[in-house]
Amino acid sequence: MLWSLLVRYLKPAWPLLIGVIVFQLGQSIASLLLPTLSADIIDNGVVTGDIPYIWSVGALMLGITVVQVVCAIIAVYFGSKLAMGMGRDIRAALFERVVSFSQREVGQFGTPSLITRNTNDVQQVQMLVQVTATLMVAAPILAIGGVILAVRQDVGLSWLMAVSIPVLLIVVSLIIVRMVPYFQLMQTRIDRINQVMREQLTGIRVIRAFVREDEERARFRSGSEGVAETALRAGNLMALMFPAIMLVMNVSGVAVIWFGAFQIQAGDAQIGTLFAFLQYLMQILMGVMMATFMFVMIPRAAVSANRIGEVLATDSSVVTAASPLRPHEFRADIDFDGVEFSYPGADEPVLKNITFRVAAGTTTAIIGSTGAGKSTLIGLVPRLFDATAGTVRVGGVDVREWDPDELWARIGLMPQRAFLFSGTVASNLRYGNADATDDDLWHALEIAQGREFVAEMPLGLEEPIAQGGTNVSGGQRQRLAIARALVKRPDIYIFDDSFSALDVATDATLRAALTT
Repeated sequence: MLWSLLVRYLKPAWPLLIGVIVFQLGQSIASLLLPTLSADIIDNGVVTGDIPYIWSVGALMLGITVVQVVCAIIAVYFGSKLAMGMGRDIRAALFERVVSFSQREVGQFGTPSLITRNTNDVQQVQMLVQVTATLMVAAPILAIGGVILAVRQDVGLSWLMAVSIPVLLIVVSLIIVRMVPYFQLMQTRIDRINQVMREQLTGIRVIRAFVREDEERARFRSGSEGVAETALRAGNLMALMFPAIMLVMNVSGVAVIWFGAFQIQAGDAQIGTLFAFLQYLMQILMGVMMATFMFVMIPRAAVSANRIGEVLATDSSVVTAASPLRPHEFRADIDFDGVEFSYPGADEPVLKNITFRVAAGTTTAIIGSTGAGKSTLIGLVPRLFDATAGTVRVGGVDVREWDPDELWARIGLMPQRAFLFSGTVASNLRYGNADATDDDLWHALEIAQGREFVAEMPLGLEEPIAQGGTNVSGGQRQRLAIARALVKRPDIYIFDDSFSALDVATDATLRAALTT
């Protein structure tokens, strides 16, 4: 899944990808040239005392270093742009897919998990691309080029590479194998802590009303400790990796100096050659180390990519018809014909053999005990989910055949939980009709029994509304939500227990105003 995700979202940005490869190649070639020039300046300049030669070769090395720095800067810039663009596109794709989900798919994944997948999981994949563009492209060039040039410098010491590189790979592989399960567990526990925090922020009033602060603190602490414990175990293994790598590198460096000293003493090698071989060996091991750093990131990014892929591969159960209908003549009637609905995994359907008709211009009340399926029933009309059996028709047309935007434009739905968006009173009321005038807003507020309290606000229609409408009371929030539906002027109004926060007098006045 990780590979297919990268191919899908990096393919459109192939010019940046080529730019990263080209400039990383230039940087790596410059890095590989410097040890050879260092050996040359030592053997032919320092040892012989040829000052002009030292100046000329030193100037060449300085020029190569400047080229290396410029290439590194441009490569990092291109790599960052590539990674950030890919993250942007994946988030946009996830958002588009989640917006298309019905209530069934949202419930299947859970809101906290969907948030984590669109933030933390995308960040892990994005970070992998960022590090790959800045490190991984250069790692094989440094390793392969370093091996070739090191052998050219001194074949007699090449056996040290055949020992140190496999040892380094074995040590790193053993650590990575143990880290992968922790990365998988980490994302699950992040989901859990997001769920707990979201519940606590949403239900803070309930928590305080029932004096459950201590229990909720303990629940949050438990989730946090789970994340911390997993992160510490993965971090301890990661912390072990780098000392192990440095140990192998330093032991390899000591071995080169030790055995190289004997060769110099025997006259089989020069000091500059030994110095260059040591630098190439360090570059080779550095390339291996960068590759292993990538291997540390790949498992966690792969877990995140799988979670992202699950969302992108899930289609909404509410599917738009191949040739959606947009009827020119509309009758505001609703028909339920043998409707049945079952939630996924439920033993029994919550709705069974429901048949009735709501004629245009009439009011129909659906009464039942808590959990009887009233909200489920009315959710079938605007296609929040589809009936598992039977047919729901609006205006004589099966809701599955309607163009979704056209169907939703005909319906004004007030859910049980009135939700307001951050902005102002006016921006919330115009949510369903951007062209509504101030007079339209005041008229809708008057019907919804909200004109009085809005007029008393210091800024009136421009009074700020916090996210979720938390800076107004429950009754005010419900009346603003009802007014928002009235501003839309739909053909069908659906009230899902939308008067629950209103007193009896306000409820009666509002219902009377709606019928006029």
